[in-house]
Amino acid sequence: MTDTADSAWADCFWTSRDGLNLHYRDYAGRADRPVLLCLPGLTRNARDFETLAMRFAGDWRVISPEMRGRGDSAYAKDSSTYNPFQYVDDINHLLEQTGIERYVALGTSLGGLMTMILAMNAPERIVGAMLNDIGPVIEPAGLARIAGYVGQGRNFPTWMHAARAIEESQAIAYPDYEIDDWLAMAKRLMVLSSNGRVVFDYDMKIAEPMQRASSSDVQPDLWPGIEALAGKPLLLLRGALSDVLSEQTLSKMEAMLPGAEAVTLAGIGHAPTLDEPEAVAAIERLLARCQA
Repeated sequence: MTDTADSAWADCFWTSRDGLNLHYRDYAGRADRPVLLCLPGLTRNARDFETLAMRFAGDWRVISPEMRGRGDSAYAKDSSTYNPFQYVDDINHLLEQTGIERYVALGTSLGGLMTMILAMNAPERIVGAMLNDIGPVIEPAGLARIAGYVGQGRNFPTWMHAARAIEESQAIAYPDYEIDDWLAMAKRLMVLSSNGRVVFDYDMKIAEPMQRASSSDVQPDLWPGIEALAGKPLLLLRGALSDVLSEQTLSKMEAMLPGAEAVTLAGIGHAPTLDEPEAVAAIERLLARCQA
């Protein structure tokens, strides 16, 4: 573990079943409440949840793990291990090694898929959950769009070049963003490499299993994961412009999850950043229910 006086979190590591050294941020909080377990999207890392974690830390302990192949976590030798079931196994090892027994899962995209799998395996450990723009059915158009840009390995001479490149691929999801927003997103997604170029902060090989999945008509049945979450405090977030989570799938989820709160954010696609005021307010309501 490393920690500094000017840091709001401790940088910590855990070990996967196959021996990888994996990184997470640990924000201190109350021991009498469940941990907030922040599970990121496909190409994302702990920085994605930094604003959210800073907002709730102190009142809640926040754990923000980086999946294998992302951020400061080790890259896998075998790219086939870049899949949601392996990530869940890694998270189970994190929970075991940190002694965390109960948590609120906050899952964005891939992190939401992981939340469903976690619920299928050990629903009693999940106090409540947020599924951010994801459901048991992933729309083929959205999957194909993501597969089209993940793993390209591009690099850029400046942060402005990086921001403009992200705008090219993501403007469909964030049509109202200005350049400052794109720069902020670039600094969440990318890092400065040793040669001074701006690069994406993940192993390009994470795209390989995902590209195979996008070419298949068969998706794993995750509806049992939705059933396993029934009766818990739940937040279902959707971007109104999403091409990943359809209105039809969200409606079916609502029907299976009486008492869940569904919030659709106008002018946003896949996926809400959780900085939106409506999203923040909804998360606050979810956490209030998790205290009851």
